[in-house]
Amino acid sequence: MGTPAFAVPSLSAVAASENVTLVVTNPDRPSGRGQTLGPPPVKVEALRLGLPVFQPEKARHPDSVARIAAEAPDLIVVVAYGHILPKSILDIPKRCCINVHASLLPKYRGAAPINWAIARGEEMTGITIMKMDVGMDTGPMLHVREMPVGDGDTAETLFPRLSHLGSEALIEALRKLRAGTLAETPQDDSQASYAPMLKKEHGLIDWSKPAREVRNLIRGMTPWPSAYTFHDGKALKVLSASVKDERGSSAGAPGEILEVGRDGILVACGDGSISLGQVQPEGGRPMDSRAFASGRRVHKGDRLSR
Repeated sequence: MGTPAFAVPSLSAVAASENVTLVVTNPDRPSGRGQTLGPPPVKVEALRLGLPVFQPEKARHPDSVARIAAEAPDLIVVVAYGHILPKSILDIPKRCCINVHASLLPKYRGAAPINWAIARGEEMTGITIMKMDVGMDTGPMLHVREMPVGDGDTAETLFPRLSHLGSEALIEALRKLRAGTLAETPQDDSQASYAPMLKKEHGLIDWSKPAREVRNLIRGMTPWPSAYTFHDGKALKVLSASVKDERGSSAGAPGEILEVGRDGILVACGDGSISLGQVQPEGGRPMDSRAFASGRRVHKGDRLSR
């Protein structure tokens, strides 16, 4: 059970080592500028592999539950399916339902663990193979693989690496399950944090935050929903940035443009300052901040606002 590109390597890996009898994924959805109906990536891969596909609108509907139960599976593997599974599905397999989750649980339970781990400045993340229960990513941990987060990583660069690590961790867990050596480790709920589903407003930059936190938000919101601010009343996406001064008060108020030069636009934060790299003005194309400053008459002393 899975939907986006993140789940494709896990599907490919498990199909190569196990007897996959059914792939459950979301219905085809409109996408792109033309809103053309298109299949989810997991469906594309399943059809390539010659596997039967089931696309219920709601997995918890009794007809959907009955269709899945008809497979009488030993195991259900869930990777970014996009729905919380009810007990009626969790109880179907002879063994259990397991989930490939892109964080080091109990940190970053929820829909967007990769984005929020970067946005909150984590230097280490990874994959947790978890036995599912009725909670939101609360089941016991079965297998864990770690991965460092580089200073230059964004959600966009980390997604494919964690996707492939997830497929490796899944196969390792299945081998342990077959050998009878897969141990359950309860999560420490007191250490839990949450990674809510991303919304556009999550990308709004608060310039009163320290420079490092602002840059981490920019990294975590790339490529979607993108971090953004406002200049002269119009939205300005900030696609990349670097920390200029990390500690100590800057010479301006938060959001104030301190310099406009060959290196682009330097902006004051609550603590320190950042240099804007790539930006995208409202209705325009991505460009370096120096080009934006030249074309939009951006001056020292201007203020970027929330």
